[in-house]
Amino acid sequence: MTAVTEHEVSLVPATDHSPQIRSLDLADFPALVGREEEWRFTPLARLRGLHTGEIGAQSPVVVTATSLGGATFALNGPKDVTRAGFTDRVATFAWTQIADVATLTIPKNTQVAETVHISIAGTNGVAFHQLDVNVEQFGEATVIINHSGSATFAGNIDINVADGGKLTIVSIQDWEIDAVHAGHHRVRLGRDATCKHIAVTLGGDVVRLLPSVDYEAPGGSAEFIGLYFAGAGQHAEHRLFVDHSQAHCRSNVVYKGALNGDGAHTVWIGDVLIRSNAIGTETYEINRNLVLSGGGRADSVPNLEIETGEIVGAGHASTTGRFDDEQLFYLESRGISADEARMLVLRGFFEDLLNQINVPEINDGVRTRIEERLAGIR
Repeated sequence: MTAVTEHEVSLVPATDHSPQIRSLDLADFPALVGREEEWRFTPLARLRGLHTGEIGAQSPVVVTATSLGGATFALNGPKDVTRAGFTDRVATFAWTQIADVATLTIPKNTQVAETVHISIAGTNGVAFHQLDVNVEQFGEATVIINHSGSATFAGNIDINVADGGKLTIVSIQDWEIDAVHAGHHRVRLGRDATCKHIAVTLGGDVVRLLPSVDYEAPGGSAEFIGLYFAGAGQHAEHRLFVDHSQAHCRSNVVYKGALNGDGAHTVWIGDVLIRSNAIGTETYEINRNLVLSGGGRADSVPNLEIETGEIVGAGHASTTGRFDDEQLFYLESRGISADEARMLVLRGFFEDLLNQINVPEINDGVRTRIEERLAGIR
């Protein structure tokens, strides 16, 4: 993977949705006022200072890794100051606050048979973390990262998949109801590399994730799958950026979310940029939202920018709908209770997505947690 300079700050007026600032220095990012395009949906007052740098005493998260198989895990590795700068103010702030980096490595030509599990548990304080997941040439693995407990947490995950590598990575956000989580997940793909990135957001007061992908050679394939549920007062935000800058690459984005309760708010932003040299690109993105009760709000904004006509295909779609009373009536008329009917409809809404996730270790657990959340269990 090629490195870039520490600071890459552009003063040229924006011509597309690509980030204009890329830096490891927080001073390069202007203070936020809440009207910025990338922040206009985020409740800044509920970030507890993560966006301003005004935070309380820190209490590190507890990080453990199990079922490594042929992978290696180092908890306290050195910071690489030559890595690409972050494009998000909070992510950059997190980088300035850490002293070391946790690194999971899938060695060259190694297929890890077991699913690798990484746990990141909050301890009721402010915490910052950097996790690097490196898949070397022709390596292959499935990794599940579970976020739990309570914290005000800013954590970045850099995912590097070298030529011919294949990675399925699942990030589960199942925090306690008072937690705040802001995260930047950056995927870099080598030649003919493949990454399936899965985000499951079920808990927390405010969760704001920024998955992105950069292609460093032709033939890369990225799949982004997301499932989220927001209860009363909960804010779940997912902002994706797919930068097609190489020829003959593929991306597919499928996110589904449900809302239930007063003040439930979900945000999905999908930015896909096909640059002029990215001939042979194939891409599609879709977001679907189901509003189960009054008082919730779902914002969905797909953006597709194409600078070349020599592509295989590109498209996007977004739908947001309310719970269908006719479906509820039909099920109740056949002796099914209202609560069970709502559960069946919600289960059907998410089931095809769970089949696409296709990671047996989490599917049953996710089904159970969705049912709990719908029943009002935090």
